[in-house]
Amino acid sequence: MNRTIAGFFWISLYLLVVLVPVFLMLLPPVPSGRGFWLEFSVALGFVGLTQIAVQFILIARFRRVTAPYGIDVILQYHRQIALLAVAAVLAHPLIIVLDNPSRLKLLNPLGGNWASRAAWVSVLALLAIVVSSVYRERLKLDYERWRLAHLALGVTAIVFAQLHVSLAGLYTNTAWKQVVWVGTAALMVGLVVYLRLLKPARQAAYRWSVAEVRAERGGTHTLALQPVGHEGMRFLPGQFAWIKLAGSPFTLEEHPFSFSSSAERPGRIEFGIKALGDFTRRIGEVAPGTRAYLDGPHGAFSIDRYPAVGYVFLAGGVGVTPIICFLRTMADRRDPRPVLLLYAEKSPDTLAYAEELERLRQTLDLEIVYVLEEAPDDWAGERGFVDADLLQRRLPDECVRRTYFVCGPPPMMDAVHAALLERGVPEAYIQMEHFNLA
Repeated sequence: MNRTIAGFFWISLYLLVVLVPVFLMLLPPVPSGRGFWLEFSVALGFVGLTQIAVQFILIARFRRVTAPYGIDVILQYHRQIALLAVAAVLAHPLIIVLDNPSRLKLLNPLGGNWASRAAWVSVLALLAIVVSSVYRERLKLDYERWRLAHLALGVTAIVFAQLHVSLAGLYTNTAWKQVVWVGTAALMVGLVVYLRLLKPARQAAYRWSVAEVRAERGGTHTLALQPVGHEGMRFLPGQFAWIKLAGSPFTLEEHPFSFSSSAERPGRIEFGIKALGDFTRRIGEVAPGTRAYLDGPHGAFSIDRYPAVGYVFLAGGVGVTPIICFLRTMADRRDPRPVLLLYAEKSPDTLAYAEELERLRQTLDLEIVYVLEEAPDDWAGERGFVDADLLQRRLPDECVRRTYFVCGPPPMMDAVHAALLERGVPEAYIQMEHFNLA
């Protein structure tokens, strides 16, 4: 299916899933003699609840769903829309009380009725999700424990919200409405079962083994995996996968990393991993033969999705990983198209893959511009950061017709994006990898 058509289809289905339960609950018979603001608050509650329920689909990593957009975009949307959904849910009781202050007793967790108590449990679970997610790093929450708590709190919020609606009974007052409402809750819980049990069980049949862990420059390591009992994994250059390094695929500890090896060599795949956290700092200690399991490939950041007359790659720090995958793949394919690479790092010692990049110059029509933040006195290349002035100097006029791939720290990506638009590069020619998936 064409990506545009597929994207339109999934957006339409998403809106249908979010809005249909609201309309179904409002079909007769419904309570009579209720004012606009009361009904409006109920509609907000239903919309917020269905939005939260749909988030279970977004985090289940269905490749058919994420393919038109890229899972990085999907997860960014998940974070933003979840906050709006929680706001809608919180507005529901506030509007009810403002409409009639005598209902204030319903906000007392020790008073009210069983329906309001169930609502309290759901709201507290949602608030715990928001606080622990937004402030996870400040609270120094362990990633794996946070994921487990996030999942448990999400299920709690949905179950008790569904219980609240059923106990209130005003909009689920017929058997078929009860079936729809309970069925929706069962579907969401079923997705959790799929993600945490059924999907890992399938991964067990496609085990991998660590073939090598190779040190690169700048605290980066290459993790090489070889398939055990299967032919490997086909992926597009620039995509990524979640990796589990454990004896069982049911572990909660998994991390996303970009492929760094050529997409033309699926029988042995490699990942570029830079020491930025507790897990990544231990990569160099992983022993050959360690079991591994993969969930992938994922991502829309790929030269195969955007054919062009030539490319400009802009990489900062660990953002060079998908770029080296691009270049290795193009070398294996003997791709003659011109490429300009602007690679920003702190110092010469932190330029990962520098030696191989120089070798690739001999194979590809490749021009490389290194940009160092802390350049030595004898450095003849660019200094500072990739900004509008540097792009003005280094981008020939004909590069406006090329496709741009940008991957690096968020401040660099924002600055590059703005500078490219100012230079006259069409938005459709700029592809960004926002690699914040936690």
